[in-house]
Amino acid sequence: MRIAEISSPELRPLQRETEANNRSLSHIEAIVKQLETLTADKPPPETTTYDLRQCLTQLSQFAPFSNSLKLQIWKLSYRLWNACVDISNTTAIRSSSATTESQAELRHIAADLLSIAGEVAGVPSPAIKSASFYHKTGLIWHNLRKFDLAAKCFERATDMVSKLDINSIVDAGERKLLLDLNLARSRTAWEIRDSSLSVALLNRSKSFLFGSCNHYADLAKQFMAFGKRALLNSGADANREALKLMNEALETCEKGFDTARTREEKVEIRGLRWKTLRFIAAIHLQKEEYESVIKCVKVLRDSNDGGDEHPSLSVLAMKAWLGLGRHGEAERELRGMVIDRGIPEGVWVSAVEAYFAAAGTAGAETAKGVFLGLLGRCHISAGAAVRVAHRVAGGGGEGGRVRAKVVAELVSDERVVALFAGQDAAKDRVAMHAVLWNCGADNFQTKDYETSAELFEKSMLYIAHDTENRILRAKGYRVLCLCHLGLLQLDRAQEYINEAGKLEPNVVCAFLKFKIYLQKNDHQGAIDQIEAMTTCLDFQPDFLSLSAHEAVACHALPVAVASLSSMLNFYASGKSMPTAEVTVVRTLLTVLSQEPGNEQQVIKFLKHAHSRASEIGPDFFFGKEDVGRRERNWFAMTSWNYGTKTGQDKNYELSAEFLKLASDFYALVEGSDDENNVMVCKSLVLSVSSMIALEFERKTPMSETEVKQALHLLDRAVQMIKSNMARSSVNNDQSNTIEPELFFIYTFCAYDIQGRLNDPGSQFLNVRNFASSKACKPHHLLQIGLSASQAPRLNHEVASFALNECLSSFLSSPVPDYPNVALVMRKLISMASVYKGDTDDDLVYGMYRQAYRIMVGLKEDEYPIEEGKWLAMTAWNRAAVPVKLGQIEAGKKWMTVGLDIAKHVPGMEAYKACMEEVLGNLNKEP
Repeated sequence: MRIAEISSPELRPLQRETEANNRSLSHIEAIVKQLETLTADKPPPETTTYDLRQCLTQLSQFAPFSNSLKLQIWKLSYRLWNACVDISNTTAIRSSSATTESQAELRHIAADLLSIAGEVAGVPSPAIKSASFYHKTGLIWHNLRKFDLAAKCFERATDMVSKLDINSIVDAGERKLLLDLNLARSRTAWEIRDSSLSVALLNRSKSFLFGSCNHYADLAKQFMAFGKRALLNSGADANREALKLMNEALETCEKGFDTARTREEKVEIRGLRWKTLRFIAAIHLQKEEYESVIKCVKVLRDSNDGGDEHPSLSVLAMKAWLGLGRHGEAERELRGMVIDRGIPEGVWVSAVEAYFAAAGTAGAETAKGVFLGLLGRCHISAGAAVRVAHRVAGGGGEGGRVRAKVVAELVSDERVVALFAGQDAAKDRVAMHAVLWNCGADNFQTKDYETSAELFEKSMLYIAHDTENRILRAKGYRVLCLCHLGLLQLDRAQEYINEAGKLEPNVVCAFLKFKIYLQKNDHQGAIDQIEAMTTCLDFQPDFLSLSAHEAVACHALPVAVASLSSMLNFYASGKSMPTAEVTVVRTLLTVLSQEPGNEQQVIKFLKHAHSRASEIGPDFFFGKEDVGRRERNWFAMTSWNYGTKTGQDKNYELSAEFLKLASDFYALVEGSDDENNVMVCKSLVLSVSSMIALEFERKTPMSETEVKQALHLLDRAVQMIKSNMARSSVNNDQSNTIEPELFFIYTFCAYDIQGRLNDPGSQFLNVRNFASSKACKPHHLLQIGLSASQAPRLNHEVASFALNECLSSFLSSPVPDYPNVALVMRKLISMASVYKGDTDDDLVYGMYRQAYRIMVGLKEDEYPIEEGKWLAMTAWNRAAVPVKLGQIEAGKKWMTVGLDIAKHVPGMEAYKACMEEVLGNLNKEP
């Protein structure tokens, strides 16, 4: 039997515990050996951390341990830590976050091994060493932003060292660990937004300074770091918190300066104090406590050991003076930067921006002077020039013109232009061009063309003269052309647009040349440019519409007509156009109507409109529904107005054409049929009337074609007249009946045209129909009768009918028109005498007797005296022939009627006595 088998029962649990510990330690040692043999190409297995944590859990169940076992655990912990260090060193170049986290886990396990082992005899300061492991592991977790694990490590370390008597610690490294542990724990608390704990830990760290200047510096840096982090937040509370932390840092620096022993320590702590003061000044500036800023700057500059010369002091002081409204002191601070060669570019550019932002337009010259002054003393980048130019030029508002002038002077300086030379400054060159262009555009919008022209011209300095920028240069020339157009400097505008045309010939160049010719009142040149525009590759019809608007604005109506006429040429091709064709024609006609003498062109485009409407359909040309109806009415009314006007001006040829077009347009109007038919009828009849009047004017007979055309127009008119009269009689509606004058004109014209066709029957029928209508008036019949009674349209039948009807109407009137009655009587007697002669003497005699009966009972002078004398004398004279021929009774008949008429005519008393004597002698003869 073995000795182990006969051991007492009390020893068996202890044996099992020892065996378990040995197994765990052996397993840990095996894993550590495996880690120690790893190379950079072979990462540790993924289960390593899990296996070690399992062993650690099993091992912790049997604590506390014997001193020998503790020592063994400590050795394994150090071996594991060193293995982690070796692995970290070999994989540092290509380590990932996952690898680093695995390393942190292993180090955490190494620290936990020391923690469960506890203090061991023979190892000095075991608590400090264990705390050091936790501190270093916590830093790794903190860097990995695993703040919960970092805080756990720092808290474990803090628990370990909290039981130590800090006064008994003399080693500098151990003292430094105590301070670093508190600082690290404070940083982690800040990250998890526990600022109260974080600040409390910093204050607790004051117990671990041990009179070391470096410790004071570290604590001050941490206070300052938290102060800077607080400044990142907005609001008054954040500023107060930041100022409090910075004051703590300043106080720590001042105390640390008293503990400094070496020159290097004093320089470091003094520099830290100055830096803290600068941050305090910046916080006061942010809180708009400008007096406090000035005090801080003064303290920094007036220091016994030479004072702080940091570049930011000038900026802080300048901004504070600006806040206090003391621009003179601010300008001195700004100009002082020019002397100081050590001020970085970013600092003085920021200062210039701040000064100008506060001083506004008044600071523009100062900003320019400072910038140009710096050019001669230090290297300035093109980017800085862009920033200054943008700051001075930007903002708009009041004083914009002054700032623009300053910018123009600044960017045109040869030294500034030289900054942008070379390919390296290409981006800055583009940026400067954009600044100047935008500033010029702003002034252009306010119609300050002089300033905008200067800025656009200066922007050309920042465009490279290469093929790639050719289009950009052309754009610059075009906008300069616009500026000088606004200034009415037409020759310079033409120079610029010619240059633009050389670089990029396009429709915009042609249009701007068109504008220049318009301004010069060179209408032919402008019309030539319209043709040039249509030949450009990038031509769009919108430019023709725009050209027409420009021409109308300049009262260049021939140019507007040319532009709109050119625009019309594109519709027939079916090309998509921005404006409806009817709108273009209507605009064109409106333009033409503004000046007299354009009737030929007006009729040309009216015919074009009618032709296009017939070609593509009225709905497509004029539009549909109400819009189309309004357009049709407009064209019809325009034609009518021109027709009546030219008729009044006795331009009968144009009047006839206009009125014919008016009838065609009215025929296209939908709705209100009766009204439109009346207008169609009017237009047709008056058109024929103008054709007849033209014949009398030019004394040349109508051609056969013209006669047929007139007859066709009258045929259309009579159909409408009949239709209208039929509707009026049925509906008893007189609102849209044919006017009497229109029916008369139709009858008169129809009589004339039918006479040319040798159709007396139709003439008589036409007049008879008119005479039987309600539209007939006596004076209408009188005019027809007079016309029919004389050449060249002589028709005795029509004349007799018309005059007899006229006479009946006059006599049936309540107040007869005796002058016209006398005129009709004379005409009827004259006609009967000519056409009947001696064959129907009784007819003529009857007319004289009728005249006598009319005169009987009239007041004196009521019947025209001259007409009465004519009747009496002509009747008496008719007796001469019968008497000579021995026809005494026939002669007595005529003498008697002549005497009867003479008795009723005033002023014929002598004639009457003579007549009575002659007639008496004749009666005495056998």
